Amino acid sequence: MKLHELKNVPGAIHRKKRVGCGEGGGHGKTSGRGGKGQSARSGSSIRPGFEGGQMPLYRKLPHRGFNNYRHRIEIAVLNVGDLASLDASVTEVNAVALAAAGLIRGGEKSVKILGDGDLNRAIKITATRFSESAKAKIEKAGGQAIVG
Repeated sequence: MKLHELKNVPGAIHRKKRVGCGEGGGHGKTSGRGGKGQSARSGSSIRPGFEGGQMPLYRKLPHRGFNNYRHRIEIAVLNVGDLASLDASVTEVNAVALAAAGLIRGGEKSVKILGDGDLNRAIKITATRFSESAKAKIEKAGGQAIVG
């Protein structure tokens, strides 16, 4: 496929809206601008949040306090049952191996293993955190749960 062979999907291209060409066209009279007022005038643009001079909501509300969003730690979550889908030759698993297998995203550094599902072979797993049930299931199957 080359650039000159690309075509838009059906429905992607619309005809230009012809405003002010009579009522039959569907955009006559006020041409889609509603009634009178500031928004009906040409060149009109009202900034977002403007309420016509009334004290806007974003100025009425208090802006105080702490938000943890910037300081949070992103942790990829994975179940013990998902580890069973790994190739049988794999005996050692870490974040890089899980990303290569497509079980977590590539940039994830922290991984938490949860206990949903079953594991029936010994795997040595290195992760940031383990739930108690996940650790028990891994060790019951003969594997190791290493926090690191």
